[in-house]
Amino acid sequence: MRKIIVLDAATLGEDLDLRPLEALGDVTVWQNTAPEQVAERLEGAEIALLNKVKLNESNLSGNTTLKQICIAATGFDNVDAAWCGTHGIAVCNVPGYSTDSVAQLTVTMAMTLVMHMNEYRQYVADGRYSAGKVANRLTPVYHEMRGMTWGIAGYGNIGKQVARVAEALGCRVIVHKRTPDPEAECVDLDTLCRESDILSLHVPLNGSTRGMIDREHIGMMKPGAILINAARGAVTDERAVADAVLNGHLGGFGCDVYSAEPFPESHPFTEIRALDNVCLTPHMAWGAYEARERCLRVMMDNIRALDRGEKLNRVD
Repeated sequence: MRKIIVLDAATLGEDLDLRPLEALGDVTVWQNTAPEQVAERLEGAEIALLNKVKLNESNLSGNTTLKQICIAATGFDNVDAAWCGTHGIAVCNVPGYSTDSVAQLTVTMAMTLVMHMNEYRQYVADGRYSAGKVANRLTPVYHEMRGMTWGIAGYGNIGKQVARVAEALGCRVIVHKRTPDPEAECVDLDTLCRESDILSLHVPLNGSTRGMIDREHIGMMKPGAILINAARGAVTDERAVADAVLNGHLGGFGCDVYSAEPFPESHPFTEIRALDNVCLTPHMAWGAYEARERCLRVMMDNIRALDRGEKLNRVD
């Protein structure tokens, strides 16, 4: 029976049942795999399942049995798919499985920051409301989202779902994408930054998007604008983002993704992580239970497709 290795099951959540994989082979599940352990753990394996582990020539070149890498994600920047393709290793992602989950967090972050929910909740939680003599509190001032401009960078499944919700809230939606969409109000990146009251990022990480929201583009944004990154940490200049929060240029910042995960104490965001107008979450936007179940089902479909000699969700 072929050998299937799960390299980082801990990232999929302890509540996700991986036993269905046993119908497809002899399964070994590792909760976490350090870089120096990858090559050894993949010895003799035909199929590798992973989420965050990085696979490339440095840890795959000595492997003679691996036939398929199944990534529990839509983005595949952790795997050198081009190298794998030239060495006969199929690489498959899972497109579309987390659309609703990521869009849900994006909108939650936007509304939390627009409404100053952290401050209002804390005012009640720490007893100031009960100790006061006024029935309501209206500072910090918040504004209705109707009439705001919500800019979206990246207009795939997630970006389109965010747009639908933003429009339902009464926002004008503008979009920046590589290929203009006749059904959307598409603008260049400079215009997107200048006109957005809320700007959310939903682009893949590649050579053209790395660092796209740099210090210059952050400086173009309206004073008090809100920035939300639900894409990849490295699509922004994280130092510049932190500086813009600290100097008050950005009115709010929400982020679920980082260039290093988890980000270390030396990361710029340690300086802003406790601020009321900042909402940082631990790369959980993709992980609603339903999304993770869907992801596992599609990975199993990818394995079955390989058995049939078919190409499904191939990115190599």
